[in-house]
Amino acid sequence: MEKWAEIRRRVLTGELSRRQACREYKLHWETIRKVLAHVEPPGYRRATSRSRPKMERFLPLIAEILVSDAKAPKKQRHTAQRIFDRLVAEHAFDGCYSSVKEAVRQWRQGSQEVFLPLSHPPGEAQVDFGFADVDLAGERTKVALFVMTLPYSDAVFVQAFPRECTEAFQEGHRRAFEFFGVVPTRISYDNSRVAIAKITGSRSRQLTSEFLRLQSHYLFQAHFCLVRRANEKGKVEGLVGFTRRNFLVPVPRVESLEALNAELFQRCDRDLDRTLRGKAGSKRELLAADRQAMLDLPRQSFDARRVTQASANSLSLVKFDTNRYSVPVKHAHRPITIVATVDEVRLIDGDRLVARHRRSWKREQDLFDPVHYLALLEKKPGGFDHAKPLEEWDLPECFATLRRLLETEPGGLGTREFIRVLRLLEGCSLEQLQDAVEYALDIGVHDADAIRVMVEHRREAPVALFSLDGRPHLRLVDVGQTDVSAYQALLTEGAS
Repeated sequence: MEKWAEIRRRVLTGELSRRQACREYKLHWETIRKVLAHVEPPGYRRATSRSRPKMERFLPLIAEILVSDAKAPKKQRHTAQRIFDRLVAEHAFDGCYSSVKEAVRQWRQGSQEVFLPLSHPPGEAQVDFGFADVDLAGERTKVALFVMTLPYSDAVFVQAFPRECTEAFQEGHRRAFEFFGVVPTRISYDNSRVAIAKITGSRSRQLTSEFLRLQSHYLFQAHFCLVRRANEKGKVEGLVGFTRRNFLVPVPRVESLEALNAELFQRCDRDLDRTLRGKAGSKRELLAADRQAMLDLPRQSFDARRVTQASANSLSLVKFDTNRYSVPVKHAHRPITIVATVDEVRLIDGDRLVARHRRSWKREQDLFDPVHYLALLEKKPGGFDHAKPLEEWDLPECFATLRRLLETEPGGLGTREFIRVLRLLEGCSLEQLQDAVEYALDIGVHDADAIRVMVEHRREAPVALFSLDGRPHLRLVDVGQTDVSAYQALLTEGAS
């Protein structure tokens, strides 16, 4: 273009003649004429499409291959080279690769979808899950990102969970609604199994009972995108990537998901102060209009949990989500109701809560509460030192001292009596029992019954002293000192 402009300037201003320009720039006379006739070089354009007679009967095959690719994984779809190789090997194609490449290009160009710009009124939301890596307690871990965005204000809320599941889905909604302070009137989703039990039509869905419970509590309307039409909730699709790039780069190093989510909460709040190009105000200002169109939060908090059933086996373990959680041995072989949240697993026999554990998101783990097995060990004290549920039980030093005394002193009561002491944990905290054991050691009392009395005594509320505050008339009452010897007459009369 630079030389083109130079030639035009020099010839048209009279600095050079056309003949001199041909000699100096070593160009043909016709080329110089075209330069002078056009301000810029004209682009190459073929007047008519090149005829490709050999390709005509192969075009339907190429189209068939490309249509079938839509159902294949993205990384396993046909390239133009692979289509050319198949045509040669399977259909005796004797044309050139460039013809196949051009046919593929034209087909793809003609099949590209065109999208309609959408408007988003206040009060609506979109929800999606994404994934990101974090360094969690020194270990690289993939977490699921729950993302809710309000398209009108572009406000976004994100939280990290160990996995995309019912409990995380529900808990994400609960936290998002509390963050925004309101409930959207309409929320758009993809076709996640967490929410949809069965697709019954293009827009018809059979919803899961847990999703219906969530919807019934918060009263929002649900909209589900058409299958493979994620553009219907394109806002949240884009913001999943935004939060990953801006909130989680570099890879966060945290000790717990609680710490990560606290940081994500703060980042979402700071993000509300951004003003996007083309918007009339900051996200926080637009959020005020969004809130006006939304529903109030219910007064009652939502219990984000999943409920299922299982039976405790002969080891007093209940299997849930590949892991096994203990219950007291008397509940072995009984049906158990499992109530699982993001943080804990509650185990219920009938209508009674019999155990609760911190939830493990690892796989094939045994989660023991040592107290659950003490009743069995009291009957089988010989297994105390080899019991797997007690392997990692780190008791305060005073308990080891108590056991040595019980087992070595003359007339000692042995391991069974020590287990009886530990069984007091079925009705009190470790701190309460530790306090009682330390006191018992100080006064030289070692048996379980005495320690139980000490625990119960320390749990009793202290007797409050009678106060004369607010009773001024009682200050004038003269109460004489009681003569204890007067009660002796009662004993004398009783003897006679």
